Amino acid sequence: MSSSNHGFSTRAIHAGQEPDPRTGAVVPAIYQTSTYKQDGVGGLREGYEYSRSANPTRTALEQCIAELEGGARGFAFASGLAAEDAILRGLLRPGDHMIIPTDAYGGTFRLVDKIVKPWGVDYSLAKVAHADAIRGEIRPGVTKLVWVETPTNPLLGIADIAAIAAIAHEAGALLVVDNTFASSYLQQPLSLGADIVIHSTTKYAGGHSDVVGGAVVVAEHVAVPAFEDAAERIAFHQNGLGAVSGPMDSWLVLRGLKTLSLRMERHCDNAERIVQVLQSRRDVTNIYYPGLDSHPGHDIAARQMKRFGGMVSFQLAGGEQHAVDAIGRTELWTLGESLGGVESLIEHPGRMTHASVAGTELEVPGDLIRLSVGIEDAEDLVADLEQALG
Repeated sequence: MSSSNHGFSTRAIHAGQEPDPRTGAVVPAIYQTSTYKQDGVGGLREGYEYSRSANPTRTALEQCIAELEGGARGFAFASGLAAEDAILRGLLRPGDHMIIPTDAYGGTFRLVDKIVKPWGVDYSLAKVAHADAIRGEIRPGVTKLVWVETPTNPLLGIADIAAIAAIAHEAGALLVVDNTFASSYLQQPLSLGADIVIHSTTKYAGGHSDVVGGAVVVAEHVAVPAFEDAAERIAFHQNGLGAVSGPMDSWLVLRGLKTLSLRMERHCDNAERIVQVLQSRRDVTNIYYPGLDSHPGHDIAARQMKRFGGMVSFQLAGGEQHAVDAIGRTELWTLGESLGGVESLIEHPGRMTHASVAGTELEVPGDLIRLSVGIEDAEDLVADLEQALG
């Protein structure tokens, strides 16, 4: 079903998900199969021959997320990092150069620094909150890709997507936006000039902490002529390496997308309430949340996002151990990595999600606490957080 002219929630429920023509089932089937009967050699039914190459359940997810992002083609992977690898090693070549944020997800940095760089692609770090910093790291004729997160993980920095797209394209480089923190509901990077969007569908897209996955969506018109075949190259990498989303995982992400808009509104409501509480506390020295007027990226976020998201980070007076101790006292907030699920999570980035960047330019403050604000009753979350902080 093509539903590109419909609203977000309508597309989330219907895009790529026609009722089954044989039974009328309104929920896509889980095609738990590895292979498909051919009607003679090469006589494929709707193009399916082997589930690494394509699977109907995965196809439904890929069509749905492409429509939600306003892109031409979507690709579903076994994890967010597998999706990142398909972009980086599917599009770049040894000798190329890329730019990544100084405030990037630790797993992204590890992939770039420990796998992609030894393969032959160099990188520079830049503060994505300052578009001119991106321009300053461009190497004419060599920089082929600019990678941004917005908001960033874990310091919630905001990148001006349109401004950075112009800088990247002027240099002949692609702009890739990690849209995981915002979700497809709150932000549409392709409409602002990005060429490719990436998600860890483990997070808000799936939304229930029961699946691991990743997705890539390529714009209908990639702005850099040298990469006009980007979708085909990513498709080749996806099939060639085989880190694809399985049928059950694809089905779970599809199920999650159906309620994404509703969940994101509640995540945002609860996050705003938590920020109000943190603002009232003298022991909270810094709050990182783009919804605050004092946030340096607030105006840009207000322009390119529907709302400001469900992620909040803050620094706690008393040092690293005090922050670790406070995290350990929560009862309702679950101490754990990941984010974007219906349940609220609390973690210490320096020792957990961002331990891989310790000792680098991306190292995060030791007294930093990151919250993934869930959809529980807000006052219950407030009470538990306040007792934990003391």
